[in-house]
Amino acid sequence: MKSINPDDFRVIDTIELSKIPTELAIDSDDDEKKEELVKIQQKLSKRQDAMYAHNRHAFLICLQGMDTSGKDSLIREVFKEFNPRGVVVHSFKTPNSTELEHDYLWRHYLALPEKGKFAVFNRTHYENVLVTRVHPEYILFENLPGIEKVEDITPKFWENRMEQINNFESHIAQNGTTILKFYFHMSKEEQRKRLLKRLEQPEDNWKFSTGDLKERERWDDYMLYYEEAINKTAKEHAPWFIIPADDKEMARVIVAKIIWEAMQKLTDISEPELDPKVKANIDFYKEQLSK
Repeated sequence: MKSINPDDFRVIDTIELSKIPTELAIDSDDDEKKEELVKIQQKLSKRQDAMYAHNRHAFLICLQGMDTSGKDSLIREVFKEFNPRGVVVHSFKTPNSTELEHDYLWRHYLALPEKGKFAVFNRTHYENVLVTRVHPEYILFENLPGIEKVEDITPKFWENRMEQINNFESHIAQNGTTILKFYFHMSKEEQRKRLLKRLEQPEDNWKFSTGDLKERERWDDYMLYYEEAINKTAKEHAPWFIIPADDKEMARVIVAKIIWEAMQKLTDISEPELDPKVKANIDFYKEQLSK
């Protein structure tokens, strides 16, 4: 299978989503992709154990994409070999009444990973500059000073939010959290096929929501705001990666590879050594346990 270079997917310059392919041209079948994923899973698992024991670093994995882009299945497959103690998945829904009594980043702060752990945000703090851009009326539920109606939400308001998100990510990065942000770049035609599949296969009917069709009607708006958000928040300490998502198997391999490469850069990670006194008496302890 052709080698994957994580830098090929990293946002470095200003991007235009319409010019980025939604499928990677690699000559390999699904079996090859699955085999490659298994290899990376095993390496990730071993490295994660060491990071958990080292208890200094943390990872925040942010997953964004349109409905059916494959975020849920990717979480299941990429992280399946992780020690469950070391990874927590958060799927952010519409803010509840308690969350709306705080600023919009409050609930995301609460979900940040502990030292030694991974947190996976399935939909993230970026919903606050994506869904709310498409549906600015949602901002009114936040009861913000000076925002009484949609017309009060100015371009400066969104500029401030982008800056606040950049500050949020800068703060947690400076305190030991590696941030990796993935946008699952799926074509509108591929989404149509996946939504139709949910209707045609009874076992998948439960996944279908009429709301998906309503949001699909705003596809162009979402692409515009995704593009703007990515361009304004792609930073060295919090990079964005555009993942071709029409091929789910390939997308999983790419994301796993990027995470693995990021983990390798943390060269100080090592498993803690036994206390010298305990180490000197290992044979004695083994003898005690053999009785």
